[in-house]
Amino acid sequence: MGPVRLALLAVVALAAAGEAVYIPYNTSTVDQYYVGSNNSIQGACVQNVLDSLIPALLKDENRKFIYVEQAFFQRWWRNQNDMIKDTVKGLISSGRLELINGGMCMHDEATVHYIDMIDQTTLGHKFIKEEFGQIPRIGWQIDPFGHSAVQAYLLGAEVGFDAFYFFRIDYQDRDTRKETKELEVVWRGSKSFGSSADIFAGIFPKNYEPPPGDFYFEVDDDSPVVQDDPLLFDYNVEERVNDFVAAALAQANITRTNHIMFTMGTDFKYQYAESWFRNMDKLIHYVNKDGRINALYSTPSIYTDAKYAANEQWPLKTNDFFPYADNPNAYWTGYFTSRPALKRYVRMMSGYYLAARQLEFFKGKSKSGPTTDYLGDALALAQHHDAVTGTEKQHVANDYAKRLSIGYTRAQELVSTSLACLTELGSKSHCSSPTTKFSQCLLLNITYCPPSQTDFSKGKSLVVLVYNSLGWKREDVLRVPVFSDSIVVHDSEGREVESQLLPIASASLNIRDKHVKAYLGTSPGAKPKFWLAFPVSVPPLGFNTYFVSSMKKSASVSSKSTIYSSQGSENSNLQVGQGNLKLQYNAAGAFSLYSDSRTLIEANFEQKYKYYIGQDGNGSDPQASGAYIFRPNGTVPIKTDSQVPLTVLRGPIVDEVHQQINSWIYQITRVYKGKDYVETEFIVGPVPTDDGNGKEVAAEIVSNMATNKTFYTDSSGRDFIKRIRDYRSEWKIEVHQPIAGNYYPVNLGIYVEDGNKELSVLVDRSIGGSSIKDGQIELMLHRRLLHDDGRGVAEALNETVCLDNQCEGLIIEGKYYLKIDPQGEGSRWRRTFGQEIYSPLLLAFSEQDGGNWANSHIPKFSAMDPTYSLPDSVALLTLQELEDGSVLLRFAHLYEAGEHKDLSALASVDLKRVFPNKKIGKIIETSLSANQERAAMEKKRLKWKVQGPPADGKVVRGGPMDPSKLVIELGPMEIRTFIVNFERSISGKQLL
Repeated sequence: MGPVRLALLAVVALAAAGEAVYIPYNTSTVDQYYVGSNNSIQGACVQNVLDSLIPALLKDENRKFIYVEQAFFQRWWRNQNDMIKDTVKGLISSGRLELINGGMCMHDEATVHYIDMIDQTTLGHKFIKEEFGQIPRIGWQIDPFGHSAVQAYLLGAEVGFDAFYFFRIDYQDRDTRKETKELEVVWRGSKSFGSSADIFAGIFPKNYEPPPGDFYFEVDDDSPVVQDDPLLFDYNVEERVNDFVAAALAQANITRTNHIMFTMGTDFKYQYAESWFRNMDKLIHYVNKDGRINALYSTPSIYTDAKYAANEQWPLKTNDFFPYADNPNAYWTGYFTSRPALKRYVRMMSGYYLAARQLEFFKGKSKSGPTTDYLGDALALAQHHDAVTGTEKQHVANDYAKRLSIGYTRAQELVSTSLACLTELGSKSHCSSPTTKFSQCLLLNITYCPPSQTDFSKGKSLVVLVYNSLGWKREDVLRVPVFSDSIVVHDSEGREVESQLLPIASASLNIRDKHVKAYLGTSPGAKPKFWLAFPVSVPPLGFNTYFVSSMKKSASVSSKSTIYSSQGSENSNLQVGQGNLKLQYNAAGAFSLYSDSRTLIEANFEQKYKYYIGQDGNGSDPQASGAYIFRPNGTVPIKTDSQVPLTVLRGPIVDEVHQQINSWIYQITRVYKGKDYVETEFIVGPVPTDDGNGKEVAAEIVSNMATNKTFYTDSSGRDFIKRIRDYRSEWKIEVHQPIAGNYYPVNLGIYVEDGNKELSVLVDRSIGGSSIKDGQIELMLHRRLLHDDGRGVAEALNETVCLDNQCEGLIIEGKYYLKIDPQGEGSRWRRTFGQEIYSPLLLAFSEQDGGNWANSHIPKFSAMDPTYSLPDSVALLTLQELEDGSVLLRFAHLYEAGEHKDLSALASVDLKRVFPNKKIGKIIETSLSANQERAAMEKKRLKWKVQGPPADGKVVRGGPMDPSKLVIELGPMEIRTFIVNFERSISGKQLL
């Protein structure tokens, strides 16, 4: 190895601290951090950092600085005058100030969905390109708590990054990599893309702070400054140089090539940047004079180029870096579930944002009216690694939710206007003031929907417009709360639709009363009596309309569910389900048999609940269970209250089984006619803590399948990764926490297989899950803890809802979905239905007097050719009109290579049939974040050498698009992004 060249990176991190010491952080909101308020909790002022940085950089052209999170930078940028802006543009163009990563925030990698990761990165990259003409080429995810394969290949290679630097990997993994000099690797995150999506990955050896030896130079830091004036006391140049060189040589001993990196900064530093640069100037000068190493100001781009120029063959890394532990009893797997209500809110808003942008495109983006922009910004911030993760103080979580709520309110207005424009006959392009009024029901999950709870007895009808944001036709069952039991449903062609009334459970009504008042400040009024359930059929990228009205009881009305109680029938089993799928309950009221006559699958299994007692930190190891850390101190099975009988509701649309599991868990299991999966709704809470114990509540699905310690979980909603209990493929694990150490993030689903069949469970939000025993799957649904885990939040994860000055633990309502398939056939349901969970049907409600809707409205609409739909393997991820009138378009292949015998093949999308009423004038394929042409990105990306044999197999990707044919090909797992310019229609009409 030649002389050590040391790259000094001046960097401020706005996130968690390193492994050794945990500063209180994520204790303020994003705006409080920016302006420097709430400093009683944490001294931090981001605008001070940027204000002091610019003059410090101008003092010496050798000085360099990197900046990451655009949400903060943009707040500062818009307050600068033209002179400062020109100065900053000069610093950026010369490489002295480098914007890296470039998203609105440093997003999490465990509890985020890949669509949200793409959207927030695209927002940041768009700003950087438009303002500075720059394209970030380095990923900088130094603080998220473990790292996903999707981050490496999708948010790394596919956005054009050459390298990706981070810090948090398991302490045992880090120790192993130090010994083998494998802290820097080539990461191959995708089985489908192979080496074509390789990226250089650098893992910091200790933390993302300055090296050991006390090199912190904030004005109020304790580290000794470099005192080089011999006329003053405490001259210490030799001592400081020796400490610095010693740290460099130590790091060089665990690093390949003669280039190493020091990160000179950490959380909330550079409030007075000159203090840092003055000392680093001196260190560089005297260290280079000493001659043992060569030190220089650098950036991650310069460092990456030096590594590449070394022409080294690098060790190969596959899969991901989950779970993360920083000591034997501290697995950061609790945050996979922490704040499950916030996680659900983020996921709901994500699917809504996707649909709202489509509707904004159909109407035409408004320069003055409501837009989706605020919701996009709020969602981007919510992807931060201390936001959707649930690892913030309560008032900060409230701030994220408030921003989402404001964004939703504005987007809802846009959606209602767009739908009104599309339904009114003769709507023109950029229609602005339609007369039809639509409203939406965000609180439908707590049985609150004012439009559907009106009195239909006076000849009025409820109009239910159902919008489908997916690219294929969709059959589903809607449920809306109603008062009357004399109701009939008609479709858009006037035909009667079979429907069913289900009495609303008291558990649901109790939530409704408390939460509606907590949210709205007023009582919700009279309680609806029934859920009205009816099937709907909606065309791709379009809507259908249904009408709910009152009907005399003698006529054909909605079927009332027959109600059956299990009490008094101890000797007989109970069966529900009317189609191919049947569920059987034993005499004790436990789910015992799943049978599907179509696939001939028959399997015994049970649904159970349990809770883990959260460790309180009072033992020999003071590590408590908290917002980040899952550290169980015993498992308590929750026995179903045998005194409370099952209630079974049967009808033509759905069968339901209601169970009061205990005083604070209620479960509803549903089997829909014509559907071949089981839906389980759970209501958990308030979780009691009067025994002094925090509790972490999990649902279990227990079967007798022989699964050989193996299960599969998704990576950020995309690829599925094989997990083996108590095992890591790249290092030998010493097991200290057999439960927490086997938990993984679940965004889409989790499944097990035994060679004959697959048991899959899909989820409605990010959640923690595992298979702790063979044949078993568990999902952690809720966490209520009484102690802080010492990782910087300085607050217990104890969420409450307060009403009339009384507070009680938060109640969580949610769903998971279960299906058993023959081996090799489960992926189709996981992918197709998983997409439907992410993008639920969007409901808008209106009212009509009499039956004249069809005379003045278009009741059914599809933006696509009526004979066309996207292939089963393809999803439309983005259809968004940009400020300049161009359109951002993204399609994704949903299957991995080899995942399905038919659907893992190359798929194609015919744009002429997707947009039959519009003519494409120009179309350019771009990188994933739409900031550069795809061809140019691929040409300049660095290709890294890897140790070992060449990559296996041929990678299937779509070929270049012929602009005359306008057919897009997609290979397995491929996402292709385009900027499209449509020609203005001569008639001026939009898609109608």
